[in-house]
Amino acid sequence: MTIGTADRDGVPWVSPVWYAPDGDAEFLWVSDPAARHSRNLAARPRTSLVIFDSHAPVGTGRAVYAAGIGEPVPDADLDRCVASFSRRSEAQRAAAWTRADVVAPARVRLYRATASACFLGERDVRRPVRLGPRGPS
Repeated sequence: MTIGTADRDGVPWVSPVWYAPDGDAEFLWVSDPAARHSRNLAARPRTSLVIFDSHAPVGTGRAVYAAGIGEPVPDADLDRCVASFSRRSEAQRAAAWTRADVVAPARVRLYRATASACFLGERDVRRPVRLGPRGPS
């Protein structure tokens, strides 16, 4: 997934991150709070993202585009989100994640983007996906 952020002055920045979906409208990733995109989200939480297969042959690519709010996962949601992130990680034969991996003194934190608008794109045409209370429908 590639996330787009902007700093306090509106200067854009994009960053590739490994992600895990959490439901239909939330996307999770881990980042160092000192990373530029993390600092940008702290100053300006509006974000955009795109998920695509970079190995698709030219002219055949499809993508999911979304816009919403990016933030560190609040403590009230942390256990649920860590579990979702860990399940996705383990499903891809990577390490399991725990709360201890994403809270101080750990180097990284768990972040999420909650989509308020979502689009499916193919051949430069983006079709909106209606977002319901639990995500796209």
